[in-house]
Amino acid sequence: MTDQPPTGLPMTVPADGLPARVRIHEVGARDGLQNEQAVVPVEVKAEFIRRLAAAGLTTIEATSFVHPKWVPQLADAEQLMGLLSDPADTTGPAALVNPAAPIGPDVRLPVLVPNERGLDRALALGVREIAVFGSATESFAKANLNRTVDESLAMFAPVVAKAKDAGVRVRGYLSMCFGDPWEGPVPVGQVVRVSRALLDLGCDELSLGDTIGVATPGHVGALLRALGEAGVGSDRLAVHFHDTYGQALANTLEALRHGVAVVDASAGGLGGCPYAKSATGNLATEDLVWMLHGLGVETGVDLGLLTATSVWMAAHLGRPSPSRTVRALSHKEQ
Repeated sequence: MTDQPPTGLPMTVPADGLPARVRIHEVGARDGLQNEQAVVPVEVKAEFIRRLAAAGLTTIEATSFVHPKWVPQLADAEQLMGLLSDPADTTGPAALVNPAAPIGPDVRLPVLVPNERGLDRALALGVREIAVFGSATESFAKANLNRTVDESLAMFAPVVAKAKDAGVRVRGYLSMCFGDPWEGPVPVGQVVRVSRALLDLGCDELSLGDTIGVATPGHVGALLRALGEAGVGSDRLAVHFHDTYGQALANTLEALRHGVAVVDASAGGLGGCPYAKSATGNLATEDLVWMLHGLGVETGVDLGLLTATSVWMAAHLGRPSPSRTVRALSHKEQ
């Protein structure tokens, strides 16, 4: 493998009924790295985020302000955000990717906060975007937050209100929207109720999570239609698919056909869920970009630079990337 950008682009054949542009919400630096057994050095995390920005990603979820006891891989949140606010070091390996300057003001660096204490830590560092993480099911709410669904919504209410008062943009993650490892298939109406509640708290955007990767396109379409009927437009939604059964791209395409234009993905396919053992990695950003570019949908992402970034991170992790696109494009360069 090489650290240089690989070549190779799909043939573009546009399809009707899709958004002209998709904003990729990159979660590899947070959702991906928090599920690695090894703790990645903070300097490597900072370079990873700089490389992702250099590849054209404009929304990169940087870290989580959760207690280190629960997610030790992200215990360096304050240090990482400090490194990202400093000018880029253009003398190191990152200069091979982009010899230009620091992360630009057009790149958004949201962080996850679990509660008011986490929000206060983030606000003290000048963070301008946060996310809260809820559940559509009682079992996962209990496992992840030690609360019922309604109790977790009550916990989020002051967090969202305080963030909005500070002029901070808020994203709501809703996990287990399609299936739960304890409860099985999740009723669409149940997901609609909790989705509506999160948005009513003041969330600007809601990311619908297929946490264990069991969704299929028909299920995705049914949920999006039900949300629309409940007054939740596609302009307020994002989708977050896992690829447990190889359905993530098919589910994404279905969401695009319903007008969703924000898609969560993880560079190199990093990430899973520590509270859902059957969950495999997130949809790989490279696989998503390959499909979108083939459909003529703009992303602003340089697939070569992005693939090189995932190859670089895979070397730091000591294992190959699970992304099919990364493997295919990097193989061409060998």
